[in-house]
Amino acid sequence: MLKQTLFVTLNALVAFAIGFGLWYGVFRTSENPIVHSIYMGGPLVVLLIMMFIMCLVFVVERYISLYGSAKGTSSVQVFFKKLVTLLQSEDYEGALAACDKQRGTTANVLRAGIERYREVKGHTSYDGEKKIQLTQTAIEEANALEGPLLERNLIALSTIASIATMVGLLGTTIGMIRAFAATGNVEGGVIDATALATGISEALVNTAGGLLSGILGIFFYNYFVNKVDSFNYTTDEATFEVLQILKEKEGI
Repeated sequence: MLKQTLFVTLNALVAFAIGFGLWYGVFRTSENPIVHSIYMGGPLVVLLIMMFIMCLVFVVERYISLYGSAKGTSSVQVFFKKLVTLLQSEDYEGALAACDKQRGTTANVLRAGIERYREVKGHTSYDGEKKIQLTQTAIEEANALEGPLLERNLIALSTIASIATMVGLLGTTIGMIRAFAATGNVEGGVIDATALATGISEALVNTAGGLLSGILGIFFYNYFVNKVDSFNYTTDEATFEVLQILKEKEGI
């Protein structure tokens, strides 16, 4: 928990520093009119850049986590076929070794159940139903620990998407207020075109920035949620099959 809080805090601080550096150091001094127009979006652009960078960092972190550690070192289907063969032959040491080698989310959950079953299998004080119950409890406890690791930073990703859209809307509103204020300050029947253009530019830049982060965040949030659901389904299906095998061994 402490590491996660530190990660989010460092992500926010570094992203803010980069955002301010780009806004004040690059966009402000750029001679390219398009790049310089981003600076005209005002200080809220710093927050929009910050949230965009944070969003990218969370996306990369989730991708590495889900397609790396959560997936494991080999195909889940190949691993599970091997595991079933080992369990049917009552090679529990080999099954545990296969789980240790795979090291994915599903393997970690199954390992907890197999290890508990191996421990209670020789206890004569437990009947078959009790052994299966203890095994299922161990699986549920392991699943409860693995679940939050799969869903980590997804709430942050969706929150950034929502806040970025609101910040962009706020910048749009402020820009339009300035634009309309420019049309109200008419001297000699001539509208201040520079002030009008500045207000409109600020509104459009903030709109674009807010939508960019919002679209990115929502897209990857839904993408990763579907991936997590797929992991959970695979794990539930695998644990059910393992429990059925163990029940057959106990004659239940």
